Formats: sequence, C-alpha cells, structure tokens
Amino acid sequence: MRVLGVDPGLTRCGLGVVDGGTGRTVRCVAVGVARTPVDADLANRLLALADEVESWLDLHQPEVVAIERVFSQHNVRTAMGTAQAGGVVALLAARRGLPVAFHTPSEVKAAVTGSGKADKAQVTTMVTKLLGLREAPRPADAADALALGICHLWRAPLISRLAQAEARAAELARNHRARLAQAANNKGVAR
Repeated sequence: MRVLGVDPGLTRCGLGVVDGGTGRTVRCVAVGVARTPVDADLANRLLALADEVESWLDLHQPEVVAIERVFSQHNVRTAMGTAQAGGVVALLAARRGLPVAFHTPSEVKAAVTGSGKADKAQVTTMVTKLLGLREAPRPADAADALALGICHLWRAPLISRLAQAEARAAELARNHRARLAQAANNKGVAR
C-alpha cells in the first residue's frame, strides 16, 4: 500500500510518501515540504498548497492519504491554518476517490516510537531508523509526514479488522432482535 502522509500547515506542510509491504516493512518513496509565503493572502496560500499537493498526488499515485488531525493547540490562529490546510488536502483526495484517514499526534507518536508523548526529535530519529534513511528528514514537518504514513500503514489493518468486527456484531444484533420479535409474534399468535 502506498500512503501520502500529510502534516498540514500553511507556512510549511510536510509531505511524505511511504510504501508498506508485508508485516511492518516500510520504504520511503518521497519526502518534502510545501511552503507558502506568510505575507500572501489566505486564499492564495491555500491555492498554492493545493497545487503542490495535486502534483504529489499525480506523481506518486498514493492509495490513501493520512492527515494529522488537528487535536489541540493553544494558538487559535495556527490551529485554524492547520485545519484549513488539512481540509484542502482531504478535499483533493476525496475528488480522486482516495480514502482519507486522520490520525492524532499521539497516535502517530505511539506508532513510530512506542510513546504517545514522544518529542519531535524522537519521532524524527525513529522515522530515520525505520525507513533506513541516511539523513534525518528536515524540517520536522517532513519527518512528521513520513511518520503519518508509517502510522497509517501499521494501524490500517487493525482499523479494518475492528470495522469488520463491528459490522459483524451489528449484523448479529439485528438478527437477534429480529428472532426475538418473531418469537414474540409467534407467541402472540399461539394464544
């Protein structure tokens, strides 16, 4: 499976493409950062970001897009920009019929380091080791994008199995309720 991981942001948006194989095998395909000028108006910044992401989607043909979920930030302006950038990426993926998965920062950190409280340096170190890179991806947004891709590759099978189990449980519950209703109807008819 090929995943485009996105660490959304208006000034720097991390982009990383990761391929996953059997087991926990992962390989870096591409990594980079889309940048927009701080002094440009919001609409043009979002347009520039969209153009860059479109080129990545065209070039790398991912099967799924994993975006960091805006979880909690003290700076409302930064949170808004992050959410807007993530929304643009989700829209572009949806237009292509690509599934979009959102992962919280703590989920990503836990997936690649084993601790949901890891710092950026620990995430970068583990991403570099896991992908066998000669140099650490810079800036941290690029490493975070790769971490998102890895996180999704490793979590997707579990998420899929959980969804299947939930669907099966719901089906069993519907069938059970239908049997109970039928039994109640049969009991009422027998009187």
